[in-house]
Amino acid sequence: MRIVLDTNILVSALISGEGPPGQVLAAIRRERITLVTSTFQIEELRSVLRRERLKPYIRPEEAADLLYHLEAFCAVTSELPEVILSPDPGDNPILATAIAGEADLIVSGDKGDMLAVQRVEGIPIVSAREAVVRLPRRMPG
Repeated sequence: MRIVLDTNILVSALISGEGPPGQVLAAIRRERITLVTSTFQIEELRSVLRRERLKPYIRPEEAADLLYHLEAFCAVTSELPEVILSPDPGDNPILATAIAGEADLIVSGDKGDMLAVQRVEGIPIVSAREAVVRLPRRMPG
């Protein structure tokens, strides 16, 4: 399975590993699900993680570890198709990442725009809570 996590999900997972975004990220690491990202998203995340208002909630070493793993172990695409589907133009590169990376699922916390799109080129866009239900589970034994 190939999955794109919207930047807001990655940030939320760093803030609270116990909530649905953290559970999704943990499942990706544990279940060998391919996390798909793009050079655009990595730069966006790097910029967001520098925001002063997030510093009390995210330890710098956790942010650095996530960025390192995104660059080193994820499927990173740099060539994105032009996509104009979301009411928020800032969401379109995430949708393009899913298309270019041949993702099976996009996870977002953006109820107003991304989740309202529902799917892009057959790729479902779901909340973190819904993703927890959809992700494959390790078989016992």
